[in-house]
Order: sequence, then C-alpha cells, then structure tokens
Amino acid sequence: MKRKYIYMLAIGLMSFASCESELDQEPFSALSTGQAFKTEADFVNALRGAYTGLRGATYYGGQDGGSMIITPDIISDNLIINSQGRFSQQTTYQLNYTANNTWNIWNNAYTTILRTNYILENIDNLPEGAAKNNIKAEALALRALSHFDLLRTYGKRYIGATDSDLGVPYVTSTDPSQKPSRTPLKKAYDLMVADFLAAESGINSANGVGRLNKAAVQGLLGRVYLYMGQWQNSVDKSTAAIANVPAANALATRAEFPAIWTDATEKDVLFKVKILDTDATPAVTVGVGYQQTVTGNVRAEYSPTCELVKLYQANDIRTTTYIGQSTYSGLTAKYVKKHVGRATGALNVVDVKVIRLSEVYLNRAEALYNLGAARHVEALADLNEIRSRRYDANVPLVVAGQELYDAILTERRLELAFEGHRFFDLKRLNLPIERSATEGDAADCSGVVAPATARSLPAGNFRWELPIPQAEIDANENIVQNSGY
Repeated sequence: MKRKYIYMLAIGLMSFASCESELDQEPFSALSTGQAFKTEADFVNALRGAYTGLRGATYYGGQDGGSMIITPDIISDNLIINSQGRFSQQTTYQLNYTANNTWNIWNNAYTTILRTNYILENIDNLPEGAAKNNIKAEALALRALSHFDLLRTYGKRYIGATDSDLGVPYVTSTDPSQKPSRTPLKKAYDLMVADFLAAESGINSANGVGRLNKAAVQGLLGRVYLYMGQWQNSVDKSTAAIANVPAANALATRAEFPAIWTDATEKDVLFKVKILDTDATPAVTVGVGYQQTVTGNVRAEYSPTCELVKLYQANDIRTTTYIGQSTYSGLTAKYVKKHVGRATGALNVVDVKVIRLSEVYLNRAEALYNLGAARHVEALADLNEIRSRRYDANVPLVVAGQELYDAILTERRLELAFEGHRFFDLKRLNLPIERSATEGDAADCSGVVAPATARSLPAGNFRWELPIPQAEIDANENIVQNSGY
C-alpha cells in the first residue's frame, strides 16, 4: 500500500476540488500540512475535500468503471445487461471478475479516508467548542462510512465470520511509508463502529443532507448493526435516527416521493452526495451507467429484470418513478429512471442518496422481526408505514411469521432498488444470486437472456468477496488477496 498511499498523500493536499456540500464552493488550495490546518475555515475546506472524495469515479460518483450506486445491482438479480447498450461492466455482470478487471472502489475510498485522517491528526489546532466537535465528528463518520463500504465489498459477511477472517486495513494515519496488512474483519467492524459512535456524540443535528448529521450517523449505525446481526442495537439506533430527523427530511408522502429523484425535495433524505453540473468535465453523470438518451430515445445500458418489474404493482408510485420504457435500435426495453436527473440541467446529473429515512424504517422492521415474535407487531407497523406512502388506496398488510419476514425483504428490495443495496443484502442474508434462463432484456421479457455461466452465484461462493486490486497487491506485500483469485 506504500506506493498507493504516497499518491493519495499528494492528492489529499493538492486536489480538494469544490463541491456543493452546503459548506460553500471555494476550492481548498494546495498548501503544506502545517499551513493548511490553522483556522476553522481551513478545517471546513479540508472537510469539503473529504466529502468530495465520495464523488470519486468508482465510488458514489462512478458509472461505467463501477459505482457504489449501480454495481451492487449489476452483480445481483435486479438488472440484466441490455443487448443494445455499450456493455459497460460486462465482466462484472458476468460474475467473471479478476483482480485486474472489476469494480475497484479501493483507491477512491482510501482517498476519502486519508483526507479525514489529515483533519483528525490536526484537529487539536482548533480551540475546544462545538465547531471543533462537529468537524471532528463529521471526519470520524466519513472515515467509518468509507471503511464500511470497503468491508462489505472486499470482506466476508459479518454474521458467521471467524476471528481470523480478514477485512481491509483500517487506516487511521497519514504516514506515507505505512504498508498496513488487512485488519481482521471483526476488529475492523469494531473500529468502524467506534468511529461512528464517537461521531454520534459530537455531530450536529442540523448540518444538512449534503453533510452527515446526527440522524444520518444514527441511521448508518442502524444499518451497520443490521449487517452485524446485532438486532437490538440496530433497533435502538434506527429509533434514534427517526426521533432526530429534521422536519425537512421526514418521510415523503406518496405525492412528494417522485420529487426526491429530481432533487426537488429533501424529504426522506438523511445524507446524500451533492453533485453539480459543473463538478467535473465532463460532469459527474451517475445515471449514464443505467441509460443514455440518444436522438430522443432512451438506450438502456442495464434494464430492470422481468422478475423485479413484476414485483411492482400498478398502484405503487415507485413503478413509474423508478422504471421507464423506450425503444432504441428496434428493441423496446425497460430502463431505470431513478437517476435520469433534475428538471433542468445536464442529463444524468443528480445527487446520490446514501441513506434515506425509508431505509431506516425497513432496517428497524427487519431487526425487530429478528428479535422474536413479541416484536413482530412493531415490525409490521414499520412495514405498513412505508407501504402507506407508496401505494394508492393502500390496505395495510396483516401478516405474521415467515410471511411477515418475506414481506419486509420484498418491500426492502422494491424501495431500495438501484441504490446500491441488492448485492450486499443478498450477501449479508447468505442468499444466492439467481437469474432467469428464460426472461430476456426486452420489455415483454423476450430478447437476450443472461449467459448460462452468469445465472447463479451460490451463497458462500468466493465471488461474494470482490478481489483486491492487483496494483495494491503489487505495491504492498502485506496485503493478502481474497481466496479464489
């Protein structure tokens, strides 16, 4: 990791690009570490640079090379590669990835981590007080989030892991000479949770959705504890997030829901990566990984699978909000509308939603279910809370036992489709990927089907842990590759 970290050391100080993160939009200048961290304004600029790291080309701002938003759906049963598309991420879709050819969030995530570590190593240059506490808390939460994303990508599922299973290096230093080995998975999770908990105690409630705030951190903790199988902790943190959510970010009504995806409302959004048309040249167009508009028609890059489309009902607002249909080059196909963009501005430029309040309710519902039959009434109430805001003339579900559990997981799939959850949900639940051998990429379910070699991935297969990039293995002899690659 030495060579990689030297590179990140340079960009960490020299390339804090501007972004609209509800701080301001002035760039962070190229300064030495001693010069860079003196005043509160210096730390605010550095914090802006850390948030910008999330917008990396293979992180939350990515598209064709991989993205935390689209790739987990590509490596699952939510999307089918479209025969009229550009075949981006085809190797990943075919579950044939290698250390030299697959989605690689490694560098972008560790760039974000490096930037947070500069802040944390110099934080005592600030006087004691609320401003220092909030900046420190945001940096800790960003560091925790980035490590969590790395752990769920490159590590095994937490539930069932052994003490010897490897995670990723949990990096808390800016030392460019370090060549860290992989932190054991459970220890890395403990360090990540500790960072989140420390952030929770010091972070403001009103930082805004372009920055992490108390409700967002608590919601993320609820998600992490769900992955860990710590059901009561997940319930507790999810409940805290629901209690602390600002009114502007409360659950959206059915009528308000479509406006979330054009950034016309902040309802339901606890934290998002803010993206402007001017953020890069070309712009950061996260929607391009799903579809492109060509001479007035939409060319689907990946289409929602027929299996998924059939789960959406006509009276579900998500059906028309998430999924469109168009004809391109003779093929009529479904396409993902969720990230097409705002009412004005560049196509496919839209803020990337990292955690929404609806997910928090669904996390709590699943955790409550797993606490036993005595909590199932509460789980059903959370499930019906979300359903009441999605279905026209909704009739509350009255289900119990396995039927309730299945309903929670189905609603989670419908709600969080195309937001980067499906692969990770199947992985943490120890479920296989199963793709249809008969339903293809056309809107009527005909067309080209998934190749035979890519129709299933059994639970526990080594490909649930993506390969660590070969460049990292080559640069740091202390990094052990995941088995099977």
